[in-house]
Amino acid sequence: MSLAVLVVWLATLWLARPEPVVETLDRDDGSVSRQAMIELVEPFGLPVLMLDGQRIAAANAAAREELGAHIVGQDARVALRHPEAINLLKKPQGRALVRGLTGARSIWQVSRVPIDERFSLIEMVNRTAEADISRSHTDFVANASHELRTPLASIIGYIETLADPDARVDEATTAKFHATVLREARRLQSLVEDLMSLSRIEAEKHELPRDRIDLGQMVGSIASETAMTVGEGRVVVRADEGVVLGDRQQLDQLVRNLIDNALKYGDPTQPVSVDLAVHGSEAELVVTDKGEGIHPDHLPYLTRRFYRTDPGRSRAAGGTGLGLAIVKHIVERHRGKLDIASTLGVGTTVTVRIPLAPAANVSAD
Repeated sequence: MSLAVLVVWLATLWLARPEPVVETLDRDDGSVSRQAMIELVEPFGLPVLMLDGQRIAAANAAAREELGAHIVGQDARVALRHPEAINLLKKPQGRALVRGLTGARSIWQVSRVPIDERFSLIEMVNRTAEADISRSHTDFVANASHELRTPLASIIGYIETLADPDARVDEATTAKFHATVLREARRLQSLVEDLMSLSRIEAEKHELPRDRIDLGQMVGSIASETAMTVGEGRVVVRADEGVVLGDRQQLDQLVRNLIDNALKYGDPTQPVSVDLAVHGSEAELVVTDKGEGIHPDHLPYLTRRFYRTDPGRSRAAGGTGLGLAIVKHIVERHRGKLDIASTLGVGTTVTVRIPLAPAANVSAD
């Protein structure tokens, strides 16, 4: 009897125990994880996409700027729309070079890195600038080789003719050949000097010049010196004081190049105007010629190396095709601005603006 009572009592205790609480976890709707993903990729400077499977769950500001804000939520294969990128998305990880992704000439290195079985990162590195630099170097070497080969071929050809004992060249022809060889040799010398000058300027372009130079005084001196050579009426100069921080040799070269160009390609019966004035916080140099002018199609390319609007006329005038390229790089090194305006039948105006130097500190003893 006692045993039966004990069993019944234990049974009542077991039946009276509280029901166990079973925690049910709500299925993640993705909102929290998506916000975490956005916070993860947003600080990246490079375009970065976060993929949930093949769908773009998040894109940082750099990616939205390049591909558009509408890509978030899209299938990555639709958003990237390129065969190389689509082939990359078929793999769990890898890297591909994608051309034309954001523009006809754009080149992107696209990498996919897995995070887990569900999520992965797409990183995009813009290689367009590197390709453009490499292409520019290749073009520069090719153009320089061509420009050097032309005078060398003339020099070698005339010298071989003069050295040939069977050529029977009379004195007048000999004198003409000598004059041609001398002209081509000087042209070759000018070309080499300009190439070396351009190389030096590019090597120093990140170094801000620190010498205080009165640009007005320099312009007046160079213009007067040039006028003594080409004639007093050919150069009209008006120069105010304008002190800038600059490299004296490079600023001298800039002013001479602009005046020489105006004299070469302007109307020989009309004066070249050279003005230096101060406007606000800038010294403004304006060189104007009254020549044939330049067609608007050529204006965007005038500062390219070896670019000529009329190659025959340029070579006849002794131009190397590097003058305005040198001017552009000098202006850039001095943190200035270059503007070229021209009207056919009226003439060309080149304007250079360079920031004025801060006031010199004067300490009293």
